[in-house]
Amino acid sequence: MDSYSSSSSPPMGASPSPEALMEQVQAQLAEAYAKEFIETLREKCFDKCITKPGSSLSSGESSCISRCVDRYMEATGIISRSLFTQQR
Repeated sequence: MDSYSSSSSPPMGASPSPEALMEQVQAQLAEAYAKEFIETLREKCFDKCITKPGSSLSSGESSCISRCVDRYMEATGIISRSLFTQQR
């Protein structure tokens, strides 16, 4: 099943309900956000931590990647909570 179909699709020729359309758009936005988040995380942490790309990570690079990911996710959570609090 691709991201443009759902198990509760209306029959051919019928238009989807506004609720179904909204769910589909929200799912697509969530997927796009997740992909962008992972790509940004990969770029930032790779650039910061990998000094000499090779066939494997050194222990220092591995630790740096782990800390970088943890900090980035924590910062993203703080920002998200702050934005949601301000919207209320």
